[in-house]
Amino acid sequence: MFSVTVRDHIMIAHSFRGEVFGPAQRLHGATFLVDATFRREELDDDNIVVDIGLATQELGAVVSELNFRNLDNEPDFAGINTSTEFLAKVIADRLADQIHKGALGEGARGLTGISVTLHESHVAWASYERGL
Repeated sequence: MFSVTVRDHIMIAHSFRGEVFGPAQRLHGATFLVDATFRREELDDDNIVVDIGLATQELGAVVSELNFRNLDNEPDFAGINTSTEFLAKVIADRLADQIHKGALGEGARGLTGISVTLHESHVAWASYERGL
């Protein structure tokens, strides 16, 4: 299996509901490093996994929809605990939509999977992986 990873970051604000979140139930900020890994079993005709420039551009477009937002105020997330795990899935699903629309080029049609990892800090991160 071959893979290519591109990176960006987001800064968000949010709060959580539920005792399990302790003080994070109050409004707080988070800055995440966002890694998107694209996978395929065989390289394309150009011997690449995906066009890194297009992958970087599309990851940037997806995370820009979340960046500098209070997620508590975003209609898409009304009543949802926007945990790190949940946000990894949101970003992966939005990238998958872009792949299916052809935004990462024709060569990306051969991708078999994508994973997104959000790094909360140097000691904690969460990921979501899905097929394409």
